Amino acid sequence: MSLLSKFARYSLTFGPTPIEPLPRLSAALGGQIEIYAKRDDCNSGLAMGGNKLRKLEYIVPDAIASGADTLVSIGGVQSNHTRQVAATAAKIGMKCVVVQEKWVPHHDAVYDRVGNILLTRLMGADSRLVEDGFDIGIRQSWKDAILSVEAAGGKPYAIPAGASVHKFGGLGYVGFAEEVVRQEQDLGFTFDYVIVCVVTGSTQAGMIVGFAAQNRAERVIGIDASATPQQTRAQVRQIVDGTADLVGLGRKVREDEIVILPDYAYPAYGVPSPETNAAIRLAARTEAMITDPVYEGKSMQGLIDLVGKGYFPAGSRILYAHLGGAPAINGYSYYYKDG
Repeated sequence: MSLLSKFARYSLTFGPTPIEPLPRLSAALGGQIEIYAKRDDCNSGLAMGGNKLRKLEYIVPDAIASGADTLVSIGGVQSNHTRQVAATAAKIGMKCVVVQEKWVPHHDAVYDRVGNILLTRLMGADSRLVEDGFDIGIRQSWKDAILSVEAAGGKPYAIPAGASVHKFGGLGYVGFAEEVVRQEQDLGFTFDYVIVCVVTGSTQAGMIVGFAAQNRAERVIGIDASATPQQTRAQVRQIVDGTADLVGLGRKVREDEIVILPDYAYPAYGVPSPETNAAIRLAARTEAMITDPVYEGKSMQGLIDLVGKGYFPAGSRILYAHLGGAPAINGYSYYYKDG
């Protein structure tokens, strides 16, 4: 039985996301392992989709039950999360306030006018630019936005960055793990590893809990993109513990079941290295799979480097979790103007 059977879910996605073989990328990396992608970037018709919608499906019922009229959340200027919160608010008929902090030391001339923030504004969200820098924790600017909605006579519903430290934030990716297990039965094999980007933590944390039920959580390899790995690991641990209790996993997740590799987040959150850009180009030119400089480019960089180092035994089948985020690449046009 599903660990999620007792939780209300509001459908925002198309259903199970496809698992796509990536034979040309696999061949480009030496052909010793088989790489597949689970395309959570193609999971919905809501404003180009993405991983946060899986999480929001379990948060929306609580928001509706609370009597709220305004979703209030926070992210960076090119936040995929705030775009998906804005999309959800439009879909369910609520207002939306999103705080967009200057989390990324990046100065492309159109950075605050294209990509995710353009879509957020297009959907009618009140997007508030704030000068504060990067932090995955609870932010004063978000608290101030919540109070401003109340002061104006509205009823806010608070959704933290990445929907991560929300009590239901990990549930969507418990569902991802259960979905993968069902798809593996159809495929006739089991993936040896799952590669996933981690910043605010609930995507990987949910996967860890879901796969812990199969006693394979240590095969979920988190690629840190926060550049604050100790804080991220502590937050993943917190979300894992809260989610495991919530779903009734029945045991504590061990420390060795939480695998986060810190080697690919440089030079800073949201800033691609030359290796990130090379990974983005390789995925695009072998599979026409578009990854972004903030999240998926760095997890792709990690995957490519780990394969090159022999981290995975020959014959391994790797599932790359594509979490979405491609609209952000528009804010980085200078890097890719020549391809």
